[in-house]
Amino acid sequence: MLYEKLTKYTASNVYPMHMPGHKRNPEFCQCQSPYSFDITEIHGFDTLCEPCGLIEETAELAAGLYSSRKAFLLINGSTVGILAAIGAHTKRDDKILFAESCHRSVHNAAVLFGLKPIYIPAVIDESSGVECGIAPSAVLAALESNPDIKLVVITSPSYEGVVSDIASIAGIAHEHGTLLLVDSAHGAHLGFSGGFPENAVRCGADIVVMSLHKTLPALTQCSLLHICGEQANETEINRMLNIMQTSSPSYVLMASIDRCLRLLAFDNKNLFGEYERRLNDFYNSIKGLRRLYVTQHAQWGSLTIALPAITQENRQPSPLPYALDPGKIVIITKDASLTGFEFADILRCRYKIELEAAHADYAIAMTSICDSAEGFMRLSAALLEVDGQVLDTQLKG
Repeated sequence: MLYEKLTKYTASNVYPMHMPGHKRNPEFCQCQSPYSFDITEIHGFDTLCEPCGLIEETAELAAGLYSSRKAFLLINGSTVGILAAIGAHTKRDDKILFAESCHRSVHNAAVLFGLKPIYIPAVIDESSGVECGIAPSAVLAALESNPDIKLVVITSPSYEGVVSDIASIAGIAHEHGTLLLVDSAHGAHLGFSGGFPENAVRCGADIVVMSLHKTLPALTQCSLLHICGEQANETEINRMLNIMQTSSPSYVLMASIDRCLRLLAFDNKNLFGEYERRLNDFYNSIKGLRRLYVTQHAQWGSLTIALPAITQENRQPSPLPYALDPGKIVIITKDASLTGFEFADILRCRYKIELEAAHADYAIAMTSICDSAEGFMRLSAALLEVDGQVLDTQLKG
């Protein structure tokens, strides 16, 4: 029944404002049936555990594109990369520093490897309910209080697209003799355009894990692990990956990684140029919102610090400096007397738009280079119409 339901859903007119980043867009998804090239590790096709041919070429392409020292292909998602990286650089009873709100794979790694977690306190923007990223000062304070911390783990960008100051955090970590692992599962698209923040690899992190499938045209579970710093233990990371990844790697997924990377290498300037234009048109189109509001990038082309621009005139951005990924559209619903869950239901049922996530005070629409102009127009029209209906109801009330 699952296959039949997926087939029926694919034929429907529901627009995906969620991952995976290929958005089921036929322009990016033209390929044969996956059954026709689903093979095992046969002669001439290299092996994932010890690549020395085709798979090694793909890994080298990934390292070159993102400017890392070495890259590993992951076909069990970013989760396996995070587990392997943590396991490779810690031993039982070591202290590890991370935010309590980080991905569950980090919490699971602490349990799996018997580590002692030290938590970085969260800073929440009161006007939106969105977490504001990790302040370098919080990392510094934790390391000064716990000089025996062995590894710092930062999530950047966050689920909501908040990009922390990785360069400063990396400097602090290195000054205190520890390594920095960045969970950049939502940041594989960063660094290819001046309209987006820089990627964590180029900001001084030692290890970076990223999911191609979340924001780029790759199949679900397609990810990368980058070794950036000289102190990262390449041998131990490789060993941990061979323990934790499947011994029957999918060539369909590895081919998807290869195809995605070659698309970026060949045409990233045009792809991201068009993506920026569509995002800019979208943000300009929703300036009339009065009860809903959307966090935005304050300065297109800023590679360092940007503050969230709010469409509502009487709102002020959070004082904490951080950058925002403009591809994450975070819709704040609290002033519309709607929960994020109610808002997501309205878009799903009334407008046939499926969002990525919903929370008490906001909902998230995920976009990518594969989104169409029609998709952005559908979202902006829905936002404006719902906003107008809410405003009318509140004025009458």
